[in-house]
Amino acid sequence: MKDENTNKENEELLLKHELALIEGILESKSKYRKIIQAGIARWVKDFQDGRIEIKSVEDLKKLIEIDLELQKDEF
Repeated sequence: MKDENTNKENEELLLKHELALIEGILESKSKYRKIIQAGIARWVKDFQDGRIEIKSVEDLKKLIEIDLELQKDEF
Protein backbone atom coordinates (compact mmCIF):
# COMPACT_ATOMS: atom_id res chain seq x y z
CA MET A 1 0.00 0.00 0.00
CA LYS A 2 2.83 2.37 0.91
CA ASP A 3 4.67 1.59 -2.33
CA GLU A 4 1.48 2.31 -4.26
CA ASN A 5 1.20 5.76 -2.64
CA THR A 6 4.86 6.50 -3.35
CA ASN A 7 4.42 5.50 -6.98
CA LYS A 8 1.39 7.78 -7.33
CA GLU A 9 3.29 10.64 -5.71
CA ASN A 10 6.23 10.10 -8.06
CA GLU A 11 3.90 10.00 -11.06
CA GLU A 12 2.26 13.25 -9.93
CA LEU A 13 5.64 14.93 -9.50
CA LEU A 14 6.74 13.75 -12.93
CA LEU A 15 3.54 15.02 -14.52
CA LYS A 16 3.92 18.40 -12.78
CA HIS A 17 7.50 18.64 -13.99
CA GLU A 18 6.52 17.75 -17.57
CA LEU A 19 3.69 20.27 -17.46
CA ALA A 20 6.08 22.99 -16.28
CA LEU A 21 8.47 22.14 -19.13
CA ILE A 22 5.68 22.28 -21.70
CA GLU A 23 4.42 25.60 -20.32
CA GLY A 24 7.94 27.02 -20.56
CA ILE A 25 8.31 25.87 -24.15
CA LEU A 26 4.94 27.32 -25.13
CA GLU A 27 5.79 30.62 -23.47
CA SER A 28 9.11 30.78 -25.31
CA LYS A 29 7.44 29.97 -28.62
CA SER A 30 4.93 32.73 -28.03
CA LYS A 31 7.72 35.23 -27.38
CA TYR A 32 9.64 34.08 -30.45
CA ARG A 33 6.52 34.43 -32.61
CA LYS A 34 6.07 38.01 -31.43
CA ILE A 35 9.66 38.78 -32.41
CA ILE A 36 9.22 37.10 -35.80
CA GLN A 37 5.93 38.91 -36.43
CA ALA A 38 7.56 42.23 -35.57
CA GLY A 39 10.38 41.39 -37.99
CA ILE A 40 7.89 40.57 -40.74
CA ALA A 41 5.98 43.81 -40.10
CA ARG A 42 9.23 45.78 -40.22
CA TRP A 43 10.28 44.05 -43.45
CA VAL A 44 6.94 44.88 -45.07
CA LYS A 45 7.18 48.53 -43.92
CA ASP A 46 10.74 48.84 -45.23
CA PHE A 47 9.63 47.27 -48.52
CA GLN A 48 6.71 49.67 -48.82
CA ASP A 49 9.02 52.60 -48.08
CA GLY A 50 11.37 51.47 -50.86
CA ARG A 51 14.27 50.54 -48.57
CA ILE A 52 14.10 46.89 -49.66
CA GLU A 53 14.17 45.71 -53.23
CA ILE A 54 12.43 42.62 -54.56
CA LYS A 55 15.76 40.82 -54.95
CA SER A 56 16.17 40.73 -51.15
CA VAL A 57 13.03 38.82 -50.22
CA GLU A 58 15.10 35.94 -48.78
CA ASP A 59 14.97 37.56 -45.32
CA LEU A 60 11.18 37.74 -45.42
CA LYS A 61 11.01 34.13 -46.62
CA LYS A 62 13.16 33.01 -43.69
CA LEU A 63 11.01 34.94 -41.19
CA ILE A 64 7.83 33.40 -42.60
CA GLU A 65 9.33 29.90 -42.53
CA ILE A 66 10.36 30.34 -38.89
CA ASP A 67 6.91 31.66 -37.99
CA LEU A 68 5.24 28.67 -39.68
CA GLU A 69 7.60 26.26 -37.93
CA LEU A 70 6.73 27.79 -34.55
CA GLN A 71 3.02 27.42 -35.33
CA LYS A 72 3.22 23.75 -36.31
CA ASP A 73 2.58 22.32 -32.86
CA GLU A 74 -0.30 24.69 -32.14
CA PHE A 75 -2.79 22.80 -34.32
